[in-house]
Parts: sequence; C-alpha cells; structure tokens
Amino acid sequence: MNDMQLGNQNIEMDGDGFMLEPQLWNRDLAALIAKEDGIENLTEDHWKVIEIIRNNYEEKGMAPMVRVICKETGLKLKQIYELFPLGPARGACRVAGLPKPDGCV
Repeated sequence: MNDMQLGNQNIEMDGDGFMLEPQLWNRDLAALIAKEDGIENLTEDHWKVIEIIRNNYEEKGMAPMVRVICKETGLKLKQIYELFPLGPARGACRVAGLPKPDGCV
C-alpha cells in the first residue's frame, strides 16, 4: 500500500495508487496525485473530465465509459490521453479519486 500525505492527513492508497476511501478526495489531493503522474497543472479541461468521472461514480458507483467522457466534455479521445497520459482509467480515474476501475491493469 502506497499511502499519500496531504497536510496532516494520511490517505490510504492501494498497491496501484488508487484511493481506498474515495470520500476523502478533494481538489488539493487531485493536484497531488496529478503531479505524481507527471501532470504539473490541472486545467479547465482536466477538471471537466474529473467532474464527469466523479459525478458518474457518485450516481452509478462506477467510472463512466470513455465514450461518455468524450461526449459530455466535447473532447476527443486523443485529447483525453494528452490531458491524462496514463489514460482515462489509470490516469483520470486515479486523479478523480476513484478506486481502481474494473478491468484496469
């Protein structure tokens, strides 16, 4: 388990760096995770993707399919990979504070 430290709060992560308690997520933690993934600054487009992922998780208990993210943000798949070089599942879901999505290796 690779925990993260945000201020005086310890955030438990699984062995792949996904949050074990997504309810502890906040924007500061997202920025910290993003930096760990090589994303220096979260832009408005990053936040659009993150918001859609989090809303879908809160409503349905899972991350949205990539085509849903593309449709709701107006971004092309290539743009999502440019924003999150590790991809929508490994990168965007991790920054959004979700547990490891099913099928994510």
